[in-house]
Amino acid sequence: MSKWLLVIIICVFINACATSNGSRGYNSKEKQAELNLQLGVRYLEMGKLKTAKEKLGNALNLDSDNAEIYNALGVLNERLKKYDVAREHYKQAISRDTDNASIKNNYGRFLCEKGDYEAGELLLKQALAMPLNNRKWFAYTNIGLCEMRQGQQQLAESYFRQALQENRSYSPALFEMQKISYRVGNYMSSRAFLERYLAVANHTAETLWFAVQTERVLGNKELSEEYREKLLNQFPGSKQAQQLKTSIK
Repeated sequence: MSKWLLVIIICVFINACATSNGSRGYNSKEKQAELNLQLGVRYLEMGKLKTAKEKLGNALNLDSDNAEIYNALGVLNERLKKYDVAREHYKQAISRDTDNASIKNNYGRFLCEKGDYEAGELLLKQALAMPLNNRKWFAYTNIGLCEMRQGQQQLAESYFRQALQENRSYSPALFEMQKISYRVGNYMSSRAFLERYLAVANHTAETLWFAVQTERVLGNKELSEEYREKLLNQFPGSKQAQQLKTSIK
């Protein structure tokens, strides 16, 4: 599961909190459903999928017309690799709330990942157009990723840059720009995007791999070796580490 999805999951939690209505009784089914939804999303964020499934199932039993519950179930079933079930949950979510940017963002991203680029981008662009969507960097980044999957790197870059205009510290977009800068031979830019990324997020095997390659090209052997050691020590089982083990030091 991609790391930017976690941020989207958090938004689901925020939206769930925001829907709490003081006019409802504390013990009402709707309120209990919201509490189970919030707990389910928390467990989903922590990777405790079995407990998340239980809480979200409880929420659905209590309120089968709540779009956010279906949205969270879509995310859960993606993590469980039950993609047909996830697709159905997203359909249920969007049918119940056609004006929810978080749902359109999740479902649009899902469709792009499954190769339905046209339908996916349509939903993502609809999310962008919503006046009340104040987290447009999610959709911009996901459209960029959709374009990358279609081999449209230049167009993808424009969307990642728009995402960073909306939120200059959004780590997924910074990482994508690190990769693109390296691939087009703009190594100083690749280094700069990595530095911005590290100000808000931790290294991954991928960021370290590109850092190793970038510093090698720039002639910084000491820094390249430092990144190499970090990759081998922190992510020894990653494919990037395996590639480095077979490469010339």
